[in-house]
Amino acid sequence: MIITVFTAQTALAEDDEFTPGKLDLEKLIECRAQVPDYNQLTTWMQAEPDALKLLGWSRTESGNPFLEQYKLDKPVKVFGSETMDIAFAGNGLLAVLDDGSASALAKRLEIPALIDSPAKFMGERVVAENTDDTDEMITVKTRISLNVSTVESHPGKVLAGCSYSFSLDVKE
Repeated sequence: MIITVFTAQTALAEDDEFTPGKLDLEKLIECRAQVPDYNQLTTWMQAEPDALKLLGWSRTESGNPFLEQYKLDKPVKVFGSETMDIAFAGNGLLAVLDDGSASALAKRLEIPALIDSPAKFMGERVVAENTDDTDEMITVKTRISLNVSTVESHPGKVLAGCSYSFSLDVKE
């Protein structure tokens, strides 16, 4: 259940189509990409029957109905750590990290804590936010945020990554 935020850019020109060999997973996870980059990946994954095979990923049980987790064929290095596990959560792509504490990682990434208790950590920092109302009929809003959290389904793990959101609001 990958939840994709469809955008006007989702109707890609042929030369802008997603190519698995050009995937920069680190960039997507660390919020160094743009909303259309994330949308290209998720749209392609939904449309391509052999997406996981072409990416070298295998789906794994997450134990959490809100996370769609994958094992990578080679480690990805993000936020100074390596992992073989990633997860999609809503409109975000997260690294599932084995080492360190969520509080320490959030502090290093300058992410303020929204919840910081022994049982749960959740923090978010907005990296980019834009509202474009130049079109006479719609307002386009994009938001990219860096997130660090812990979840009960993954004890001892830190989830860290980026959320890419997009909305179209019809003007009255």
